[in-house]
Amino acid sequence: MASEVKNLEAYGIIGFDGSAIRGLKIHPDCEHIVYPMGNKVCIQEWKTKKMYFLSGHSNSVSTVAISPKGTYVGSGQINHIGFKASAKVWDFNKRVQVGSHELHKVRVEALTFSSDERYMISLGGRDDGCVVLWDCLAGAATGTAAAAKLTTGDAITLTALNLRANSYVTGGDSNLRVWNIRAESKNLDVVDVSLGKLRRTVRCIAISRDDAFGYAGTTTGDMIKFSINYPPDPFASIAHCKPALLGCLAKCGPWKRGRKPDSICYSQGIESILIMDDGCLIVGAGDGTIDILDEINWKGSFPKGKILDPNIPHFKALKTTKLEGSITSLELMESPKLQGAKRLLLAGTRTSEIYAIDIGTFAPALVVTCHRCAINDIAFPRGMSGVFATGGAGDVRVWARDTCQELLRIVVPNFTCSALLFSGDGKSIVSAWNDGNIRAFTPLTGRLMYCIYNTHNKGTSALDMTNDGRTLISGGCEGQVRVWDIRPESQTLKKVLKEHKSPVSAIQVSPNNTEAVSAGTDGSCIIWDLVSLSRRQVMYANTLFMCVCFEPRGCQLLTGGTDRRVAYWETASGNLARELEASKAGAINGLDISSDGELFVTGGNDQMVKLWRYQEGVYTHAGLAHAGAVTCCRFSPAGDCVVSCCSAGCVIVWKVPDQYITKDRAPADRKSITESPKTLQDELKLPLSEKTKGSGDRQFKLPGAPSKVEKIEAMDTSRSSIHSCCPCEATARSSNKTPPKNSGVKCCKPPDDLPTRTTSKQYVNGDKK
Repeated sequence: MASEVKNLEAYGIIGFDGSAIRGLKIHPDCEHIVYPMGNKVCIQEWKTKKMYFLSGHSNSVSTVAISPKGTYVGSGQINHIGFKASAKVWDFNKRVQVGSHELHKVRVEALTFSSDERYMISLGGRDDGCVVLWDCLAGAATGTAAAAKLTTGDAITLTALNLRANSYVTGGDSNLRVWNIRAESKNLDVVDVSLGKLRRTVRCIAISRDDAFGYAGTTTGDMIKFSINYPPDPFASIAHCKPALLGCLAKCGPWKRGRKPDSICYSQGIESILIMDDGCLIVGAGDGTIDILDEINWKGSFPKGKILDPNIPHFKALKTTKLEGSITSLELMESPKLQGAKRLLLAGTRTSEIYAIDIGTFAPALVVTCHRCAINDIAFPRGMSGVFATGGAGDVRVWARDTCQELLRIVVPNFTCSALLFSGDGKSIVSAWNDGNIRAFTPLTGRLMYCIYNTHNKGTSALDMTNDGRTLISGGCEGQVRVWDIRPESQTLKKVLKEHKSPVSAIQVSPNNTEAVSAGTDGSCIIWDLVSLSRRQVMYANTLFMCVCFEPRGCQLLTGGTDRRVAYWETASGNLARELEASKAGAINGLDISSDGELFVTGGNDQMVKLWRYQEGVYTHAGLAHAGAVTCCRFSPAGDCVVSCCSAGCVIVWKVPDQYITKDRAPADRKSITESPKTLQDELKLPLSEKTKGSGDRQFKLPGAPSKVEKIEAMDTSRSSIHSCCPCEATARSSNKTPPKNSGVKCCKPPDDLPTRTTSKQYVNGDKK
């Protein structure tokens, strides 16, 4: 079967890991950008947005680097305490790994390449504290040394010099050091920049093009300027060259006549610095501020105060802007191929967003955005495939499927959305949160419609609703299943069902809206009767159920859990019909069945999305683009695509192969992917023939009562078959013929002595009258 499995084609990928410091990189050809995405390194074409992935890390990628000529890509990862962290070298053109080492403990903090692309220098984290020199030509590590003295703090960042190939600079907590690699012995020589009484923690370093000086951004919001003055010849002696501190500089505040202007430090420190060709600086701060700074040539000297100032006001801001989130990466893209602006500044933020800023106007434009944490659930509106919603830590987002662009963001700070759905009429997005509340929002504006407080005392973990939107079923982390009556004016509790002993992981309502199934991590899966509000069937297995889904006809249901298996269950008897091994390693976290019941899709901790045939029980396609454990996957209502999400915050839209697209829906669905997308308002239009006047997002809008004339017109005045005579008699009466009683012609009218609920006992006992 392995030879028959084909790759599942990805239509669009939404993802970016902004937590990595200096994680966003621009290739020297100015046509590709490189950034981490979970445990993979993503190479994306800037114009076509086509993505390639470098896979090989066992955990999240912490830092990336590109060699000056673009030949190599370096990446380092994070690992668990006590384990080694690997640093890898990749060939950019071939997209293959050419070298790797595991000489660091727990974390690789930073990476850089020498200017001649001979060496890759890696810096370990707090648990390691070493610098490792990797020879890219020999494919082996040639040297290692402690990154900082025992009398100072840890080293955090490093940057290579531009002209001298064998030198680089490291900085960290109260340390700033210039290193040199001996060409003959490959030994490492280091010289400290004397900071005197200055105590700063260096977060980023930028070196001038001629290697004459450098700037180091600090956590206090000012900059350290230091001189290097190394000769460009790598074989020249540097014994007489000693780096020196030139000053601690800051941005100049408002001018005050006759007084020294105040120095302004950046809030939350300086995270990134760029030196432009004209000598100006581009600074990115922890509060999201980005400034273009120019030096001020002061004439004369300022009057000395009683207290020695820690820094000097030395820069004036030429242009400034502010983004959401801390600035973790700044890269300048200069290319004549760029349309419109020929100089773009790409900024990556800790909130996992990439902004493109035109240097001329300095106006930011959002290019990439995604969830910064794990995504817990995906939902499509009923009968609409053009948009979908995702829920994760702190927010709920609505996306356009065709363009993969964010349409709406609903922010609920400090809480995590565990489940969400669209109501049957499409007028609300109902979401479950870990604070125990259920919140409903409007899909167009994100306005809060209602909130059910304290639905579960340990957080709400699962959610589903009937098609009419009147009954809501929720599951909690304490193991209870609660049924709610949803009305515009009130939301009341109907029943508390206490059967599960552990958190409820998934809930789904049956296709006929009379039953609901809940899956728990206690190894039980219970089918509830929504009419009598009682348990109808229960199924047990030696696993922690993570997902459950009804077959479209409601005869069977599928479950997945930590035993790596997908099980078929009979809903009437609760018997196990079939069991499939869906994964070689890891639990099954997501499961969904197509609307026609021919396919189902699974996703799990193995980071794979598999497309299965329901009847045969074999998977024919597999997708491998996720960079973390797959947490959820959903078919679109049209069945032409699958949307999956993972623990790394990435969302991927997969194309369902053409062989599984039915003829009656293929033209319309496939056409919607290639043509221009509809607006959000068009996609979220209700499937009604005509809206009532004044309908909208009003919270308690009730329809008016029908008048007496409307009631009479709506009444069915035709006689029903219960009160009418036999159609055979009516036909005979119309033809003025009376059928004989013993003519042998079978009458379509049912006999009067059929067993009913009240007469079945007498009928069975043989008392027939």
